[in-house]
Amino acid sequence: MSEAFDTLVPDAQDFCRRLDDNNATEWFEANEAEFTARLKTPATQLLEALRPRIADLTGGTCSTTLFGLERDEKFARGEPPYKPHLHMMWSAPDEDAQPLGWFLRIELDRIRVGAGYMKFEGAALERWRAALAGKRGDRIDDAVGALMAQGCNLRAPSLKRVPAPYSETHPRGPLLRHKGLTIWADLPHPERDFDDAVMGAFALFWPAMKLVRGALRDHD
Repeated sequence: MSEAFDTLVPDAQDFCRRLDDNNATEWFEANEAEFTARLKTPATQLLEALRPRIADLTGGTCSTTLFGLERDEKFARGEPPYKPHLHMMWSAPDEDAQPLGWFLRIELDRIRVGAGYMKFEGAALERWRAALAGKRGDRIDDAVGALMAQGCNLRAPSLKRVPAPYSETHPRGPLLRHKGLTIWADLPHPERDFDDAVMGAFALFWPAMKLVRGALRDHD
């Protein structure tokens, strides 16, 4: 199955470049059959192929999402109608109250892989902050720092200041400013075995994500 995915990146980037140059409903509808054949179908197959492998990695069930290219007009007023990138997500372990997300995004000029939580919901935010301020804080910070040292990056923090009751000088202050935590990296496009390359990146993220998941479950 690996060979079937090796053309997904160049095909997606080629289609999205042309879409970016002709970002209109009429153009997309005229080329929708190509989108389905060259992007949607292989992307769906990739989602399904990696689903059991991610479930094995995280020790739980896994669900998948292929995001459409259409923009949500409520949040993108004045923007072109389509997003010129292909975005996939696996949610695993899916049985958690807040599943961990695993992301793959094929952009015009790069491939991005990521993992984490876009936003901590409800009590999860308090558990996250308590974990950072407690005995697990150093381990989480070290694991995230190790990924950053390897060229990964964090989504920008939601808060400009460290939230109360924590001090601005708190050693975990930079992480406390996050109301979610997603770690991203650029993935060089391999000549072959694209699915294995994606899984290799996800395995790199897993030690840090396992600690964050434990914090949200409120146990070690």
